[in-house]
Amino acid sequence: MSIDQTLRLLAKARGLSVADLATAIPRAGAATVSAWMRGEKLPGKDQLDALAKAFGVPAGALLAELASTFDPARTKGEHDLLAAYRALNTRQQGALLEVARSMAGMKAAKVTKAK
Repeated sequence: MSIDQTLRLLAKARGLSVADLATAIPRAGAATVSAWMRGEKLPGKDQLDALAKAFGVPAGALLAELASTFDPARTKGEHDLLAAYRALNTRQQGALLEVARSMAGMKAAKVTKAK
């Protein structure tokens, strides 16, 4: 989930308006907070800390998706696969995992037989 989606969900869950959040964030007016929630801008570190405090969550919870996009160990295909997985319902996710595990097991079995 992107940071703007996370902010919108947390605001809704906590019953906080853009104006409520703007008063809790140093040097951020309602227009800035609104831009964060639309995904047009990203908050800075101090602002993220203040947002996390306002929502009662760790700052890392706001950045999880954003941080994963900078993970140099993940390929574009891995990001695409993760996005597709997250779009599935729970039953579909389980089926996809089962297929992936069986494919990984088949590859391991082939490597073992070849040795």
